[in-house]
Parts: sequence; C-alpha cells; structure tokens
Amino acid sequence: MGHPICWAYHQGVPKYSIVVPFHNEEENVTTLYDRVKLVMEHVGESFEMVFVDDGSNDRTCRLLEEIAAVDSRVLVIKLRRNFGQTSALAAGFDHAQGEMLVSMDGDLQHAPEEIPGFLAKLEEGYDVVSGWRTQRVDNLLLRRIPSHCANWIMARISGVGIHDFGTTFKAYRREVIQNIPLYGEMHRFIPALASWYGASICEVPITNPRRQHGQSHYGLSRTVRVCFDLLTIRFLLRYMTRPLHFFGSIGAVAMMAGGGLAAWLLALKLMTGESLMLAHGPIFVIAGVLILAGVQMLGIGLLGELEVRHFHTTSQRAPYAVERIVRLSSSAARQMR
Repeated sequence: MGHPICWAYHQGVPKYSIVVPFHNEEENVTTLYDRVKLVMEHVGESFEMVFVDDGSNDRTCRLLEEIAAVDSRVLVIKLRRNFGQTSALAAGFDHAQGEMLVSMDGDLQHAPEEIPGFLAKLEEGYDVVSGWRTQRVDNLLLRRIPSHCANWIMARISGVGIHDFGTTFKAYRREVIQNIPLYGEMHRFIPALASWYGASICEVPITNPRRQHGQSHYGLSRTVRVCFDLLTIRFLLRYMTRPLHFFGSIGAVAMMAGGGLAAWLLALKLMTGESLMLAHGPIFVIAGVLILAGVQMLGIGLLGELEVRHFHTTSQRAPYAVERIVRLSSSAARQMR
C-alpha cells in the first residue's frame, strides 16, 4: 500500500513557481535550495519551489522532504519510478500554482542567481524565455557537436530563431505551458510548440558551470532519442490539425504509382495477350504492393497517429505516477517560528 498523498496549501497563490526535477542529486539538493531561496527572497515577490524526485535511489527524496518539513514554500513530489526529465517537469508544472514558472536542472549546472533575468523578460511581456548557453563546457564530441546540429535543425524546422533548445533553464507564463502536452523528450521543444500557439519567445544568455558533484545522466543514446523527437516535432508543427495531408500525400503517391503500373500491365495484356506473371511478374507484384501500402498509409498510419494525440491531449492522461506529495502547511510554519 502506497504512502498517502498529503496536501497543504499556501494562503494565496504565489506569483512565481521554481520547478526543479531531481534524479540522484543528493549532493546538490541542499545547496540548490539555499541558493534558489536566497535569490527569490531578494526578488521580493511571493514564490514557491516545486521539487520533483524522479525515482531517485539515493537520499535525494529524504533531503527534499526534510526541506519541505521546515519551509512551507517548498512542495515535494515523489514519483513512483524514474519516468524521465520530461515527465518529471510535467508533474512539476501540473502541481505548480504560480502565475509564472521557471524550470531548471537540479545538478547546479544552472545558476539560480540568473533567475531574475528570466523573470525580467516575462515582466516585459514575453511568454517563453529560453536560456542560451553561450559557452558550453560539455564534452565536444558527445554533447556539443550533436547539440549544435540538433539546435540548428530545430531552428529550421520550427522557424523559432533561438540557439539552445536543449537547456531546461526556461521560464513560462502559466497559460502557455498548460496548453502544451509533455511526453517523450518534448520538454526541450517547448519553444517550438509554444510558437505554434502564437507565443512570444526570447533568449537570455546563461552560464554553463561544470558539475561539481554526482554524475551526468546524459549520454549519446539521448541524442538518438532526440533525433526521433525532431521527426515528431516536424510532424506536429506542420500537420497537428491536418494529419490527413501528411499520410494522404504518401498514400496517394503510392496508390498512383501502383495504379499506373497496373494500368500499363492491363494495356499490355489487352494488346499482346501474353501472360503477365511470366513476362512481368515482379512489376505485377510491385504494383500490388504499392496500392496496398498506399491504403495502409491512409488507414493504419492516420488512425495510429490520431490515437497518440488522443492519448496525450484529449484524455489528459499524465505521463507520470505520483507516490506522495509533501508540503508544510502555512500554519505549522508559523508555529515553528
């Protein structure tokens, strides 16, 4: 039997929510909390910190809950297993209450001291503010080159002229982020999806300090998954509301090619009377395969893609499962003071 879900609410809605996913970051948890708290207290507006434990198997969750036990501005969400960064962010966004949300990594490779720069751009009227790591410190072959290529392709596909889609360090208005379904590795493509909704987007330069503690969770396999997500984004941006234009075009071309070959074989049969299977067997088979493939593209492909969209949007099914939620009530916090 799982742990009970415990809810406690702030008095009033905070203006800002800082959403941070963690996975095995026990050495960075306390330092990150202290730095974020210091920065946000200097901002001078109401805020909350939403910390998501994405199935850590070290002391990360215990440390987060200890922090939540003494600070009512901290909400801890523990997921039942490691669902991945996108799902952890989705959990944080779903439970955040702020009018404006800032997301960042929990490994201290994003400097909390740069949060005010994001908030200032939101206050100027932008809907999405994306961080730009102008000086990367990652491995050249495994991280920087693949990231540069992916960013270049993404900018061309989406028409959004930003340089760094991959960083988690971003800020959003609530009304924008709540309209974007997150699954797979989609968190890195939020600016592209937001642009489809007409959101205004800008960049702010950020530093990229080296990881001081723990191990990186990124690898070359992640780059392969991102490449597949690029194809998904290309489809969503161009055919989100008209998928038949995509599948129908491919299916129509295949059926026209197969039909053309079939018509030619029929005319040849009528004019010469020769056996088609003996004289043109391979062409006969190719024509049949093309026609069937076209029908399948119109049927299986379209229905399958529409089902995926239905699963992630219409049904509003979350791509994560929460084990428990911890937050200190405001009244209890006052008693402790």
